[in-house]
Amino acid sequence: MADPKGFLTTGREVAQTRPVGERVRDWNEVYVPGSLLPIISKQAGRCMDCGIPFCHNGCPLGNLIPEWNDYAYREDWAAASERLHATNNFPEFTGRLCPAPCESACVLGINQPAVTIKNVEVSIIDKAWDANDVTPQIPERLSGKTAAVIGSGPAGLAAAQQLTRAGHTVVVYERADRIGGLLRYGIPEFKMEKRHINRRIEQMRAEGTKFRTGIEIGRDLTSTDLRKRFDAVVIAAGATTARDLPVPGRELNGIHQAMEYLPLANKVVEGDFVAPPITAEGKHVVVIGGGDTGADCVGTAHRQGAASVTQLEIMPKPGEDRNAGQPWPTFPMLYKVTSAHEEGGERVYSVSTTHFEGDEDGNVQSLHLIEVEFVDGKLTQKPGTERSIPAQLVTLAMGFTGTDVENGLVAQFGLALDERGNIARDADFATNVGGVYVAGDAGRGQSLIVWAIAEGRSAARGVDRYLTGASSLPAPIRPTDRSLMV
Repeated sequence: MADPKGFLTTGREVAQTRPVGERVRDWNEVYVPGSLLPIISKQAGRCMDCGIPFCHNGCPLGNLIPEWNDYAYREDWAAASERLHATNNFPEFTGRLCPAPCESACVLGINQPAVTIKNVEVSIIDKAWDANDVTPQIPERLSGKTAAVIGSGPAGLAAAQQLTRAGHTVVVYERADRIGGLLRYGIPEFKMEKRHINRRIEQMRAEGTKFRTGIEIGRDLTSTDLRKRFDAVVIAAGATTARDLPVPGRELNGIHQAMEYLPLANKVVEGDFVAPPITAEGKHVVVIGGGDTGADCVGTAHRQGAASVTQLEIMPKPGEDRNAGQPWPTFPMLYKVTSAHEEGGERVYSVSTTHFEGDEDGNVQSLHLIEVEFVDGKLTQKPGTERSIPAQLVTLAMGFTGTDVENGLVAQFGLALDERGNIARDADFATNVGGVYVAGDAGRGQSLIVWAIAEGRSAARGVDRYLTGASSLPAPIRPTDRSLMV
């Protein structure tokens, strides 16, 4: 184990963030560079070697957390990196973006602050890159089989890397102009700088994976063409159909889905625009939706110089501590203050939008809302609580309802959907169409990055077995597995 007294003598410390006044003037990651290195070994030493590490259950990848905590405590960074990569293709992504259900399941967290698993993870992988310990894993021989992966988000990339390393020839198709999916254009730069994606792509290219951007399967290339060219297909196109808000005034200018707004800010950082076509500069901004995507809109609006930012959530404000209905080791719904919220703005809970009002030119100017409450399990409006707030830019961050069916991909393949509108699959992640598999949000529905990577790895095993008759690739989850929640 690590330090046998670590959790008794060392308190929890996390990465330092840069001052708000500094970080809102740039798009760099919010954390102080190098702030973890002086403390991270002791933090890893807080791991209890608890015998039954429930952190494994909290993490769908089954990460070997006590093992790499021990190596990090001893500062054996190469061994820690090896253990980290044994279950996770992209720990620099999860270490920055995952909400860390593993920490919610940490045994120490029953009555003390949990181990900073996520900070240890990102420290290990950053040290590995600095030491050139992350190298291409080129297959010893090629199978002669080919596979196409549709979508280059975390599920698609994980499936592609696993299949390439198994010796298959893999081509990843991405409809955007750059590889990365929502990692590239849905996650702001201040949460994860895109250099982390770029160097993984270079590793994958060196291993043999091929990438094709600007090609949308279903429109630019038909399913028939794809199935003629490849022995197997993995659909990892995500759940990109956004939930809308059908209220009066929705058609006004200035009301956008979050995924119409956020990618443009990332394209400015990439150098595609001098200024984004949709900007919060000088405007009263309202973000509808209280989740992580909503917080991303808040942080982006701050950096663009918004006059004010208000985030609306229809559900009640969560508590700051676990309640009886969310006991350890389940993932609790807690009040969370992200780096974006630290930067300012107002958060309003238990409200519902009734309609928008605009000016004579059709531009949104205000949002009307009403307070809501649960009565006998039903969401009910509270009479007399109506009010309006200024709104010159509104972003809708209310989640996603399923994979895109308008581009023809689902219909062309003849794919069956489940009752939730996701692409149906069997225990091997295979669809109803022979040789066609599905991984990530397209089959699971909107979920976390760590589940996407786990799905990509598991689907790769199914594909490998289909192509060769057997597979030694790991499959950390089943399609029916769900988060450790109540």
